[in-house]
Amino acid sequence: MFFSFSASAHQLACKRKQDERQALIDALPADYSNPLSLQERKIHALSLPQMVSQCNSGDLTPAMVLSVYAKKALRAQQVTNCLSDIMLDKALTSSSVGSQWGPCFDSSDTSSTDGVRDRSLLGVPVSVKDTVNVKGRDSTIGYSSNVGKPAASSSAIVRLLQDAGAIVHAKTTNPIGLLSIETVSDVFGATRNPHNLAFTPGGSTGGGAALLASGGSKIDIGSDIGGSVRIPAHFCGIYSLKGSAGRFPSWGCGTSMKGLEGIPIITSPMAGTLDDLAEFWKRVVLCEPWQYDHTCIPLPWRSINLQDEGRKLKWGIMWDDGAIPPTPACRRALSTVAAALRKQGHEVVDFHPPDIVSGMATGYKALLSDGGQQIANQLSPGEELIGPAQGLLALFNLPRLVKKILAYFTRTSDPFAAGLYDTMHPQTLLESRETIMQRDEYRARWHEKWLSEGLDFILTVPHPLPAIEHGASEKATLMSVGYTFLFSMLDYTAGVFPVTKVDKDLDALLENFQSSSEYRSMNSVAKGAYSVYDAQKMHGLPLGVQIVGRRLEEEKVLEGMKVAEAALKEAGLSSGVGLVDL
Repeated sequence: MFFSFSASAHQLACKRKQDERQALIDALPADYSNPLSLQERKIHALSLPQMVSQCNSGDLTPAMVLSVYAKKALRAQQVTNCLSDIMLDKALTSSSVGSQWGPCFDSSDTSSTDGVRDRSLLGVPVSVKDTVNVKGRDSTIGYSSNVGKPAASSSAIVRLLQDAGAIVHAKTTNPIGLLSIETVSDVFGATRNPHNLAFTPGGSTGGGAALLASGGSKIDIGSDIGGSVRIPAHFCGIYSLKGSAGRFPSWGCGTSMKGLEGIPIITSPMAGTLDDLAEFWKRVVLCEPWQYDHTCIPLPWRSINLQDEGRKLKWGIMWDDGAIPPTPACRRALSTVAAALRKQGHEVVDFHPPDIVSGMATGYKALLSDGGQQIANQLSPGEELIGPAQGLLALFNLPRLVKKILAYFTRTSDPFAAGLYDTMHPQTLLESRETIMQRDEYRARWHEKWLSEGLDFILTVPHPLPAIEHGASEKATLMSVGYTFLFSMLDYTAGVFPVTKVDKDLDALLENFQSSSEYRSMNSVAKGAYSVYDAQKMHGLPLGVQIVGRRLEEEKVLEGMKVAEAALKEAGLSSGVGLVDL
């Protein structure tokens, strides 16, 4: 009887949240359902600096900008189910447009024509992931137990944005518990990829990526621990940059793994263009985020312009993560960038990092030292994690003796799977500390290798697959995030930008691929991932590439992304991905 009552409570909480969201939409002016006018399209096409400049000069008002982006956001929600909360009624009054001056700016700044002092993000529409606390709104993290529990105060990044004049207009969906490459929960349902609704936008910041790709926001604030802004950027054809711990304000942002320090959870922005992403990063750091967030490093913005310097850079290509080789489409995208950089005279070399498989095993132990119990303990009766996370928890919960036996019998045929059986178990305190020591030793090996090679950047894929169909993550598994998770464990700076699209002819697997020696040599995880790859179905989906720098090199990585994008353009290979006009 108790279970039945509790399960009903879960269902009622989900219905309540969905009804609240729909009521907010229904209460909006009817005009928000109309398509953009010609003038509104011009506003929508403005870059972030242009938007701020025109709002400060009085040529535009934040209310005019909000109206444009409200229309696009509501259309995106209708098509992709990407919004967890709509805050259009509060967006203007909560920002410095209608509130006190924030610490971002000197009180002597000259007022604009409507009495508002100059603001570095004035009028910029910014959406935030459902994990980011906004005072008076829920941060469910996809759990029904968090419905109806509004945040008592806003996170550091939201307060900074509001002081700088940004319009925080919506919250975006994420999967339950966050540990997923799809965005699905009972609370909000499944979020769809605007490029092809049969496919997922990725996870865990999938709602933000879908909204940006649909033109419903200028910037989205997400979070990243294993690729949660980088994989959605790759799947949806947008831009993201995960910084190092302490560079971007994260205090007051929720997570399903509170207190985790073995792998840093990084609050990170995404954008529709590289220029907007770079400008946003710069303006946030110029606002001195350490004044808002005690965990931020007081490191000022350091201007770098690698293009003007004209220096030829050294790029290392990491072709494989030791678990799942990139599928033909993703490998082609990586090869395209490498060829364009070589054409410009840059040095591009194959990079063979320290043993990735052992390093990743250490990383997964650090991430899930509790055996995933913290994530599972937040579930309500009747609520479940989606497939891949369930499978991972099941692996942790197997008795160690059973895992030892499985490891013994698979060590020759599938050493990767055997390694998982050997390492995936809850740790004691002493084992956890040993894992952190192993992590630090692995970081030291990477540091030495990077210096010895004299690299400026590493290039690799963000994920071995393009966007996958809904439900396919169970076969792709969470082990497919190695290309992004690796750099979270190292705490390196990593950005993703769109390069090209899947081509059904260029990217098809060879006929009878499953009979080939390449396929037979794959481990079981790779075979599962390749089972969901279909270039015919995936035709036209975006493909991104990941650029990696060392710790706290956010300015340099953004410039590296500009160098790579310029090289593609010069070679006549610009992505052409663009936003989706729904």
